Amino acid sequence: MRRSARPVLQNRGVDAQTRNWARYWRAPDSSIEVMRAHFETHRYYKHSHETYSFGVTESGAQTFTCRGAKRTSAAGMVMAFNPDDPHDGHATTALGFTYSIVYIPESAVTEILGDRRGRRGGAPLFVEPVLHDKAAADALRRLSAALSDDGRLAVDEMRDQAIRALVRCTPLRTGALGPEPGAGPGPLGLAAPRRPEAGLLRVRDLLRAQYAREFGAEELAHLAGCSRFALYRAFVAAYGMSPGDYQRQLRLRAARSLLAQGLSPAQAASETGFADQAHLTRWFGRCYGITPARYRTAVVA
Repeated sequence: MRRSARPVLQNRGVDAQTRNWARYWRAPDSSIEVMRAHFETHRYYKHSHETYSFGVTESGAQTFTCRGAKRTSAAGMVMAFNPDDPHDGHATTALGFTYSIVYIPESAVTEILGDRRGRRGGAPLFVEPVLHDKAAADALRRLSAALSDDGRLAVDEMRDQAIRALVRCTPLRTGALGPEPGAGPGPLGLAAPRRPEAGLLRVRDLLRAQYAREFGAEELAHLAGCSRFALYRAFVAAYGMSPGDYQRQLRLRAARSLLAQGLSPAQAASETGFADQAHLTRWFGRCYGITPARYRTAVVA
């Protein structure tokens, strides 16, 4: 018998005095994950995802910074985040907002839109992070519903329909996923494509390879061949966050993967460089809106 998706309730984990809640689930035999939440006081810390993230604001409004500008998504609007797209978020008013968001792997989107990659290759990037299109919003709602109740074939069909609906209402571009070091903002509010500086790449690659290790600012600056202040400014311009935030993001992604494999939050924290389970839980909630334990329960078969 096919196991049903299990929406997991995050019980007011951000502030027990307000109506903050989140439900998270992944359908069996699917790599797509869904969260539906209502937040009044929760403020997302700047973060990004490895996947494409497509959200629908159901009620209220949320404000966030993405691609160098402040954005607002009100009821009925759609949000489209590319992989490695740094963004934060909070309620626009004291009444809060309710929204649902689906996380779709890059491979699924590039497979569907492979003919749009162009001569330069690379994954398709959604140019506008906020869209006002009823067809796209409805398609995303149907996908979320299918992930709760339907089989793999229906989920795949709803996924394909949602992606095509999104493409019909916004332009795409192709290229690298995320900003590259360079001069000035490009058409997406990201740095214009340009060959990265070797020192900056050395720092980025070291953080990726040894994200669980502790580094000092001077050590990374020496590796980059510049002052720590110059490294900080260049890294933020290139990747949308500081070296410290970037390293924490890598740790969170690794912890998320280990939790999905069934490891406990304490084990995931220990293996990814967090001080302890409480440290992981605090940052997991700030960036993902749910605790590690709830996430593990939702996605582990």
